[in-house]
Amino acid sequence: MPIRFLLDENLRGPMWDAVQRHNAAGLDPIDVVRVGDPADLPCGTSDPVVLLWAEREGRILESNDRKNMAAHLRAHLQTEHHCPGIFLVRRNSSVAALVFHLVQAAYAGDPGDFLDRVGYIP
Repeated sequence: MPIRFLLDENLRGPMWDAVQRHNAAGLDPIDVVRVGDPADLPCGTSDPVVLLWAEREGRILESNDRKNMAAHLRAHLQTEHHCPGIFLVRRNSSVAALVFHLVQAAYAGDPGDFLDRVGYIP
């Protein structure tokens, strides 16, 4: 089963649009939801609650919150929770490169490689 993802609300827009175009092409679809789409994860949800939701749903969080997310993950782990992983978007990353990375991670990645870790992409 491919890895599943959660886009932080700061990635709504061009990133979501690119994923939808990729999925419409029908090759290697990416299972992605956005903060703000599930009823129990509305826009404005605090980062600690987003991490709890991602843990419960088994989704790797993709975010461009390079300033705070690593600290939130540390606090999350200190309370004996786990996280499927966090991908932080590097500055000036192209949307195409990000989508490519998600496809590669989803279909060729091992979920254990991302567990309780922060990685920078692409």
